[in-house]
Amino acid sequence: MKILLNKLRALAKISGIVGAGSLPCAVFGAHPSATPPSASSADADWPAYLGSKSRSLYSPLRQIDRGNVAQLKVAWTYETGDKGEYQANNLIVAGVLYTASPTRKVIALDAATGRELWQWDPQSEKGGGRSRQRGLVFWQNESGGEQRIFTAAGNYLYALDAKTGQVIRSFAQNGALHLGTGLDVEGTPAVGLNTPGVTYKDLLIIGGFGGPGAMRAFDVRTGERRWIFHLIPRPGEVGYDTWPDGAYKTATGLMPWCGQSLDEQRGIVYVATKTAEPDFYGAERHGANLFANSLVALDAATGKRLWHFQIVHHDLLDRDLPCPPVLLTVMHDGKKVDAVAQGTKQGLLFVFDRVTGTPLWPIEEKPEPASELRGELASLTQPFPTKPAPFTRQHIGLEDMSNISPAAQLQSLNRIQSSPNLGPFPAPSIKETIMFPGFDGGMEWGGGAADPDGVYYVNVNEMPWILQMVETRNADGTPLARGKKDYMINCAACHGLDFAGNLASGFPPLIDVAKRKTREQMVQVTKTGAGRMPAFDRLPEAEREAILDYVLGITPPAATGRTDEAPAPASTKARKDPPYAFAGFRRWLDQEGYPAIKPPWGTLNAVDLNTGEVKWKVPLGEYKALTERGIAPTGTENYGGPVVTAGGLIFIGATADETIRAFDKDTGAILWQASLPFGGNATPSTYTANGRQYVVISSGGGKSGRPSGGSIVAFALPQ
Repeated sequence: MKILLNKLRALAKISGIVGAGSLPCAVFGAHPSATPPSASSADADWPAYLGSKSRSLYSPLRQIDRGNVAQLKVAWTYETGDKGEYQANNLIVAGVLYTASPTRKVIALDAATGRELWQWDPQSEKGGGRSRQRGLVFWQNESGGEQRIFTAAGNYLYALDAKTGQVIRSFAQNGALHLGTGLDVEGTPAVGLNTPGVTYKDLLIIGGFGGPGAMRAFDVRTGERRWIFHLIPRPGEVGYDTWPDGAYKTATGLMPWCGQSLDEQRGIVYVATKTAEPDFYGAERHGANLFANSLVALDAATGKRLWHFQIVHHDLLDRDLPCPPVLLTVMHDGKKVDAVAQGTKQGLLFVFDRVTGTPLWPIEEKPEPASELRGELASLTQPFPTKPAPFTRQHIGLEDMSNISPAAQLQSLNRIQSSPNLGPFPAPSIKETIMFPGFDGGMEWGGGAADPDGVYYVNVNEMPWILQMVETRNADGTPLARGKKDYMINCAACHGLDFAGNLASGFPPLIDVAKRKTREQMVQVTKTGAGRMPAFDRLPEAEREAILDYVLGITPPAATGRTDEAPAPASTKARKDPPYAFAGFRRWLDQEGYPAIKPPWGTLNAVDLNTGEVKWKVPLGEYKALTERGIAPTGTENYGGPVVTAGGLIFIGATADETIRAFDKDTGAILWQASLPFGGNATPSTYTANGRQYVVISSGGGKSGRPSGGSIVAFALPQ
């Protein structure tokens, strides 16, 4: 019998029907591509961003489990040929893996072997790619005969044929839809998309970044706008009175960049929004500013608001909601409740009945500091859930001094005493303040995972940053030179007041930029955006030229005050230059480059949302140089989310040590880990192809100052 089985396996392997380690147990059908992979009708896909439209990052697969996970080996690798932040959560449908590369190429691979099937390069279309694309949208009609991949590059949304990679020219304008279309504003703003939207029937529902905040639904076949929800309310709309009168004409921000989730059965889409702009000074936008920093439930068919909850009032700290809402089911007060859980940069988790919007546990409004800045009216309270407990420390005091070396401890002590942390909502000031939780969380765009038992798993950062505002005028009260002031307002937050940038955060230095870029190239980047930089397409040309002169060290002709030779667009005419600018995103690090507070600096957490109680917390990641000094694993800064499986496992990369790990979901114990060619700053996917379970992750690094590349690595048990 054993000989017969071996012969059958050999025959199956030769025919390409099944993997060498399995026998056919169902009819296998070929994928309709030119060179199709074989795919089992029983295979499990990963067909949507984060696994499903619920964004729960859960897989029912159990072939890989606690007992055998230590045997995982590399099954195949693929090199995209790109280099950059590779954050794509890869889709797998019917034996085909679809990925968005660091330069936004869309690539289709045989999910069992990594063999390339086709590739589409946005350079061949209206505009080149941008980095930091976190995934794609796959849509098919009910029969499965019509399949589309939606992707974005530059300011355009494209529809591709999933079988061939060819642009579907009948979609929108010759296959491309300008993302600034249908915003109900003057002109066509430059809008980008770094996180995929969600489909409902024949609708593609998207947010984006840049431009005035709105949620829109487009027809998947024609690109026609079917509905819009204004996140900056118009007269007569709910929330209009939380802004100055007429604010919708000039206000920007709020655009939901982190992705949405969908209760497909009920037809409800859940939207997590960003802050209003400017991020750090709000004197021109007094009020709570609905629907900024809010969880909003909309009718997916019409865009009608069903309920909302604002998680940060009048945000002054860039506390965008950073991750998609997660849908799960829990037992609460003896009843089964369909819930939605929203993570935050503050390390807080808000949990609601997803039908009614009722919080599962009370939410308290707690007092916060008033602002010292002229003209600013900070919110005097902010909401805090009573359960679950925060995933991060909420305050840094002397008990949190660094303990990894005497020098680090002294530096930590001095800073804590001179620039004390005032909790998670310090009012911006011209004085330096320790910002904790930091600008990158708490939680980040990877989000959390939830299993059918109602347990939520999430990785968080515990990184300290520095918060400071600077005056946009000279010490004697006279105006700053035009280009310098415009640079401070528009550019210094990322590139630094000293042009030094922040490579660890993906912000390049501008020192000697003329040796790397022509002025024409710099103009183009400011208009269309690149990398982490959004488009400044609505910046008046006089301001743009003055900024470039300042950066390039060109002294402008003598002038008095601001002379706007070029008229500003209507959307910017009414906006005044703020008297303060943000001094830039600065991590607080010690002399060796480590976070300047006591570890942990990154953790993985599990909380039972049936009870609201934390089950366990463990460090996530390690610095080997510190481990060799006898210091227990500290955890590292982390970007990318976890995947939880029915095999009792959590798979996660995310860390700054180029490692992917598997944890026991019940205890937090590490059961397996493997090195990656570059940091796995992406969320893994898991699926089966030919009956074999794989765990695959995009490996591009580039975060936390680490090397960058563009690899995909797939793991599986030995055949």
